[in-house]
Amino acid sequence: MKIGVLALQGDFREHMDILKRLGVEPVKVRTKKDLKDVKGLIIPGGESTTIGNLLVKNGLKIELEKKNKKNFPIFGSCAGAILLSKKIKGSTQPHLNFIDVEIKRNAYGRQQESFETTLEVFDKPFHSIFIRSPRIESTGKKVEILAEYNSSPVLARQKNILICTFHPELTDDTRIHELFLQMCSQHQ
Repeated sequence: MKIGVLALQGDFREHMDILKRLGVEPVKVRTKKDLKDVKGLIIPGGESTTIGNLLVKNGLKIELEKKNKKNFPIFGSCAGAILLSKKIKGSTQPHLNFIDVEIKRNAYGRQQESFETTLEVFDKPFHSIFIRSPRIESTGKKVEILAEYNSSPVLARQKNILICTFHPELTDDTRIHELFLQMCSQHQ
């Protein structure tokens, strides 16, 4: 199976490394042609405004909107979660509007306020790294909350879209990527 990793900016290499460890072929996605043979796409952490602008500039935003209508699986971590959200609080930056959540950028503070904690994910501890992370402020009725931190959702899914506000790609725990691969294998 081939899984795309958006490689415009951000920590795409770390996601690619996890996919390789899981026996999946990662494909760097920089143009809409790169999406041709992939079963799903990961949008990594990074700078969401920059990634959003590059999505528009490279024609990927329109292509992803077409694919989302066909339930193409997409996983966004940190900046990727921002880009997939329906509404970004206090921002008009380009985004995809694929999951019914309102999100706030840098909600836990600047770089120096970044932190690590242990979350309960799929009934087991998950070492979680929050770097200038967004916070999900509200969710729609069809959004399934999979994990929380201080009563705020940090891992959520709506149909073909999976988001997390932390960086699972910076840990050795592959469970979230495994869930995404299950979503991809179930997609026709």
